[in-house]
Amino acid sequence: MNPLDDNNTFWGGSDGYVAVNPHRAGDAEGLAEFAASNKTTRSLIFFQTSGSEGAPKWCGLSREAMLASARAVNAHLEVKPQDRWLIALPLHHVGGFSILARCCVSGAAFIQLKEKWDAAKFATLCSEEKITLTSLVPTQVFDLVEAKIFAPRSMRAVVVGGAGLGLELGRKARELGWPVLQSYGMTETASQVATGSLGDLQNEFDSDRLEVLPIWELKTDGNQLLTVRGVALSSGYAIKESEGCLWKKIHSSSGLETRDRVELTSNGTKRFLSFRARDSSLVKILGELVNIESLQYRLESMTGTPHRVAICALADARRGTKLVLTGELPGVELEELRGRFNAQAIGIEKIAETAHIPKLPRSELGKLSHMSIRQALLGSGLGRP
Repeated sequence: MNPLDDNNTFWGGSDGYVAVNPHRAGDAEGLAEFAASNKTTRSLIFFQTSGSEGAPKWCGLSREAMLASARAVNAHLEVKPQDRWLIALPLHHVGGFSILARCCVSGAAFIQLKEKWDAAKFATLCSEEKITLTSLVPTQVFDLVEAKIFAPRSMRAVVVGGAGLGLELGRKARELGWPVLQSYGMTETASQVATGSLGDLQNEFDSDRLEVLPIWELKTDGNQLLTVRGVALSSGYAIKESEGCLWKKIHSSSGLETRDRVELTSNGTKRFLSFRARDSSLVKILGELVNIESLQYRLESMTGTPHRVAICALADARRGTKLVLTGELPGVELEELRGRFNAQAIGIEKIAETAHIPKLPRSELGKLSHMSIRQALLGSGLGRP
């Protein structure tokens, strides 16, 4: 069943569906058969997500979960039948696919951007089709800002997910009329958990305090690690192994323990989430914990080309870990940026070296692939004893 053929029929159906990435179709081999053979999984919608040690891992979401998320997001964005969505993210990612559910619930129309991403063509299509809502990743926002493309008057909200937008980039986008709202979510939650509010668009962009959608129950432990519970939570994971697939259930009673460190606050009946770090982004330097994501955020605020530089952590015999500034900028510019960064950093946060990489490796959604960057640096001889 194709969700684009008949939107309402798909959401009222009971057949399972695998949102296959055409560039990684091999990862999905055998998944549909496995899902169909199990009563628990046969009606789920599967999206590929990151797996441990490179093993393909698929997140299974029920239609009820996706529709519950859709209703919550529609309420938050005040979506009406006369709204028009532009899908500019792949449908094999939950960020793109979830728009179909929102349109099914609200009666709003949608158009899919089928060509390869091009900022100018995207903006033109938004104008021609009088698009009011869309979802983007930070790299796409960066391209719009870099090209100094103004938003069409019809656009009333741009939900940005997948990664942090960054203060400077968000403010530049707002100056060009793009009503960007930072969001926090994951495949396991069928899209958004917390998102900037429409009221925030009247103020200067700030991505640090996102309003939690009412369907979610959130809590943190003593280390600020987040646990998520709610009606839109994934049912579990299908993990591909050499002998077939293994089903790992997510228990709704206990929820999903994430690797994200967040701060939760409230103001009256409203609750807010401030993202602090992903646990995997913490490294030890001289015995002290250092947050790589926090340093990356600080670095990006110092440059007009934030998505062309990255801080990478490599093993170091003496310090435990050393920080390397990598990027597409010329070597001289990287060294100059390293100097400016280190002038404001404490000892353990100082960048030890720079390394020019002509094109930083990214995921399909434009996220920097730190694992690939690390491999490239190791291949060049950095980080070896």
